[in-house]
Amino acid sequence: MAAPGETGPETASVRNEFALERYRYILQQIHAVNENAHRFLALYQTLATALVSAALLLFVGYRKWDLAPTTARGGVIGLLILVTVVAAFTSTLIVVGAMTWLDYRNEECDITDEVVGPGFRKRPRPGNFLRWYETYVLLFVLVSVIIMWLIAVLFLLPAMR
Repeated sequence: MAAPGETGPETASVRNEFALERYRYILQQIHAVNENAHRFLALYQTLATALVSAALLLFVGYRKWDLAPTTARGGVIGLLILVTVVAAFTSTLIVVGAMTWLDYRNEECDITDEVVGPGFRKRPRPGNFLRWYETYVLLFVLVSVIIMWLIAVLFLLPAMR
């Protein structure tokens, strides 16, 4: 075995094996980050659908249930606030996931630059965000929340008298 500071064939072999294991781990983490974005979108869609359904049910049934219109309006607003909180949480998780993905991709490039050779793998460019599906998931979440609030403010709440 080579002494500390020496680079014998055994040391190079161990170093390459370690780099390969680290590379596999990074690829696994990148895959997990990609899957998480889909999970977060599914979570948002499920919770938003349930909360908006509850708001619509409240809108349709408040008279039958003998609820005061102000109470029903407060309930609809409260449910929409919950949807907004879920949207903010989902958006935060997606942004953090994208930042994590960038970090792992840069680490992947560091390993391939060292083991294979410089420039083997191109580094990610944040300027390519228009090509990332996370961008469109965030736009979907933002637009859907805005539309829900507009429908409530323009149609549901005024009709609850």
